[in-house]
Amino acid sequence: MPAKRNVPKVLHCHSTFAAGGKEVRAAQLMNAFGKELNHTIVSGQPDQMGARDHIARAVAVDFPQDFPTLTGLPTPWRLVGLAEAMKPYDLVLTYNWGAMDVVMAHTVFAQALGLPPLIHHEDGFNEDEADQLKSSRNWYRRIALGRTHSLVVPSRVLEEIGHNVWKQPREKVRRIANGIDTAKFARKPKPGTFRLVKHQGERWVGTLAGLRAVKQLPMLVRACADLPANWHLVILGDGPEKDAISAVADELDINDRVHLPGAVSDPAKLIGMFDIFALSSKSEQFPLSLVEAMAAGLPIAAPDVGDVKSIVAEPNRSFISVPDDVMALGSMLDELAANVDLRAELGVANREKARAQFDHKQMIESYRSLYWGAMGGDD
Repeated sequence: MPAKRNVPKVLHCHSTFAAGGKEVRAAQLMNAFGKELNHTIVSGQPDQMGARDHIARAVAVDFPQDFPTLTGLPTPWRLVGLAEAMKPYDLVLTYNWGAMDVVMAHTVFAQALGLPPLIHHEDGFNEDEADQLKSSRNWYRRIALGRTHSLVVPSRVLEEIGHNVWKQPREKVRRIANGIDTAKFARKPKPGTFRLVKHQGERWVGTLAGLRAVKQLPMLVRACADLPANWHLVILGDGPEKDAISAVADELDINDRVHLPGAVSDPAKLIGMFDIFALSSKSEQFPLSLVEAMAAGLPIAAPDVGDVKSIVAEPNRSFISVPDDVMALGSMLDELAANVDLRAELGVANREKARAQFDHKQMIESYRSLYWGAMGGDD
């Protein structure tokens, strides 16, 4: 009888594990790989773990409480502690700036301690780097990424930053576009026990986002203020900006038309209830929620950040505006709200492009090849 094959152990170090795009993608990949891997997940913000609800029950995953903190000064003793904690694993996956001390610890101690390969994922920037990257962080990233197996990015913008700003070799920077189960999002919505009811004659502008400052959701509230009274804004997500969003709705006296029902574990059941999908972010790269909305057949109104304009279908690109402009965003929403045929036309074009270019199968196989290749094994 052949010996039982050991299941590789993968350590995931996230800046946060709230239910944002990169976290949902990580859960999606875990579900796709099933019992082929065992996972350990650590969050730089231990209280932000909403994405665990997206992980299938059959997936072997644990959330240790005694792992060294990902935050703090990168002192030698902290880096040694992080390096020692990586030793039991076959592969280390790190995500965004909040996990960069793990990357630095790996580069400094990988050879001495015989650490497993590390792949870093960079999906975008928080509000503190939305306008301009910090030079001190750029230098730190250049050094920290020195011994990584690969730097994975979802967008062309980040691909160029990885090479030109962080000085990583072209062959080390891997661009893998985000993908989703497009057929699932194309199905008719199933609101079920959703706490919000869409009444007869109502129309919804909707978005899915972590309620963080970089998403500029108070600006989206302002952009929706002059829409007709039957148009409501529905923001699916949780986070620290909830009170700020509600305060703007109160200020504009539209709190009866602005809804914050919280995060949802399965957006495919609900996103089709939207009539327009909107973004207002200061910074995005390749937002997963955008592709989900496209697959659901929705028109998009969004700022021209990251790869957003190249992601949407060609007819929808005139509704991608200059960033940080509430009047421009509001004008686009007004035009879409007034024209049901235009909304339908853009929705069809977006759905076709999502199906053709952003289905999850290609993304999953790209990550499978990368991860197993790093571990030196065949998939």
